[in-house]
Amino acid sequence: MNRILIVEDEERIASFVEKGLRSNGFTTTVVSDGDAGYEYALTGGFDLVVLDIGLPGRDGFTVLRELREARVSVPVIVLTARDSVRDTVAGLEGGADDWMTKPFRFEELLARVRLRLRTAARAPEVTVLRSGSLSLDLRTRRARSGERTVDLTAREFVLLELFLRHPGQVLSREQILSHVWGYDFDPGSNIVDVYVRTLRKKLGAERVETVRGMGYRLA
Repeated sequence: MNRILIVEDEERIASFVEKGLRSNGFTTTVVSDGDAGYEYALTGGFDLVVLDIGLPGRDGFTVLRELREARVSVPVIVLTARDSVRDTVAGLEGGADDWMTKPFRFEELLARVRLRLRTAARAPEVTVLRSGSLSLDLRTRRARSGERTVDLTAREFVLLELFLRHPGQVLSREQILSHVWGYDFDPGSNIVDVYVRTLRKKLGAERVETVRGMGYRLA
C-alpha cells in the first residue's frame, strides 16, 4: 500500500485530496505547513508527496529544493494556484516530477499519482546500502561493519536503514520516532537513545554521532 504525504494549508483542499486518495487505496498523512512537510518527507516513509507552493513556514519551492539537496528522491507532484509559465518552469527545474494548477479534477490528480508511482517503481532497486565500511543488506536484513557480520532486531534494522539513507544528515529524535515507531509516539520517550546505544554496541561507538541539542547522524 503506497503512502502519500499531502502538504497543503487549505483545509478544504487537503480534506478533498485525502478522502479521494484513501478511497482509492492509498495511505495518507496531511500536514499544513512547509516546515512539517519537509521534516516528514525527510523520514523516507512516503512513496509520493503532493505539495502546495504557498505554505506557512517554508514555501513549497524551498521544501522542494531542500529535499533534492538532501538527496531525497521521492516523487513530488506540485498542486498550486500559481499558473504562470515562470513558476511552472521553476518548479520542474527545482525537482518537481509534475505540476498541477488549481482548480483541478481529482481524476486527473489520481492519474498523475499512479503514473509517478509506476515510474518510480521501475527505478533500479537498491538492495545494499553502504557508508564507508558499513553496509546493510536489505534482503537478508544483516549489517556488516568492516569484516564482521551483525545481526539486527527489526527495530535496529529500520533505524540503521534510516541512517544509511541519510548519510551525514542530522536526524532529530522526532524524525527517528516517526519513521521507526510510527506517528503515534510519545515525544518524551527515551526509546531512540536506547536503540542508538544498542546500535553503537553492535557496530562500534564511532558509527553514530550525537549532535547535542539536535539529534543523531551516521558518522
